[in-house]
Amino acid sequence: MIILYLTLLVAGVIAFALSYVAQFRLARLMRERYPQHWKIIAEPESGKASGFRTWVRMQHAMRSPAMPALDDSSINQWLRLWRYSPWFGWLCWLAALAMRLLLR
Repeated sequence: MIILYLTLLVAGVIAFALSYVAQFRLARLMRERYPQHWKIIAEPESGKASGFRTWVRMQHAMRSPAMPALDDSSINQWLRLWRYSPWFGWLCWLAALAMRLLLR
């Protein structure tokens, strides 16, 4: 049982790390393959560009239907990983918590 518990905890950590990595991979793919679209994300209409503003604008772009509309299979794959891996991570952590509470 302890092996299953630790496996669930580690799987949760890996899932959250993958969602974090997926954001940077998506940004890199956008910069390389679609520089005109990346320019819209990276350069704000007004004010000074900053890492935080770019991150927020990237979050909006990943949630919008614009990225799947590019019809790029690798971008869509990373987008699905970014979208669903936190759900899997929470599921693993909640299962580990349930194990801990139920198997005292």
